[in-house]
Amino acid sequence: MAFGHLDSGRAGAPLAEINMVPLIDVMLVLLIVFMITAPLLTHAVKVDLPRASSAPNETRQEHIQLAIDATGQIHWNGEVIGSDQLITRLADAATQTPVPELHIRAERTTPYEQVAQVMSAAARQGMTRIGFVTDPARRPGGA
Repeated sequence: MAFGHLDSGRAGAPLAEINMVPLIDVMLVLLIVFMITAPLLTHAVKVDLPRASSAPNETRQEHIQLAIDATGQIHWNGEVIGSDQLITRLADAATQTPVPELHIRAERTTPYEQVAQVMSAAARQGMTRIGFVTDPARRPGGA
């Protein structure tokens, strides 16, 4: 498609503009080809798997209940212990296979510093799984 110019000196010169129409046509043809072939590329192999009734093997990992009350006393599975006993018991628990989980229960009024010290001592002794136990019955600001 040629465009007319008022300048008669350039009548025989070639156009230096790219005609975009053939490029758009090629793009649309490729788009249609890919749209048709894309669903054919999914390979689904139907396999009739055997059926068996079995119960899942649930092995409960041991855990340690560690409670810290408002006065700073530490309770190891219900037994009151001192900070020196805590270190030795954590070291003994860290050598067990598998390493038991440490569940920390702290009262609301327990200073965070005491909880952080217990967590730090547990991490130093090799306890890798430490969790906090909370009471889900009460939500702040609601029922």
